[in-house]
Amino acid sequence: MSKPSITVEVSVNQPISRVWECWTNPTHIVNWNFAADTWCCPSAENDLQPGGRFSWRMEAKDGSMGFDYCGTYESIDQYERIDKVLDDDRKVTITFEEQGDATHVTETFDIEDVNSADLQRNGWQSILENFRLECERA
Repeated sequence: MSKPSITVEVSVNQPISRVWECWTNPTHIVNWNFAADTWCCPSAENDLQPGGRFSWRMEAKDGSMGFDYCGTYESIDQYERIDKVLDDDRKVTITFEEQGDATHVTETFDIEDVNSADLQRNGWQSILENFRLECERA
């Protein structure tokens, strides 16, 4: 039986190669992987290959709390799709679709049972908005 999931999405005014680079390169990940301005991503490790691990640190800027967003990649289709499993066994799928000069990013994730679905949706959508801003810089 599959777990309930939530989908969030964003359109980025950049070519798919730039969007892919910002999603997968730790130099960029640390600039967008947080849901609020009071948080940050001080470090990111990313072994982008099937069976490879990722670990992206998320922390409150005041040091009051933090956690590691970690898991294992199941499959990678460059410029198209990433499938991964978080360490708590939730599945996440990210798809990238060229739309003219823009790229549409869709992220679907299994919900967890600690926070409300609305809180999770809003948080993941905020992270995607930060991602869009990082891609569209410069």
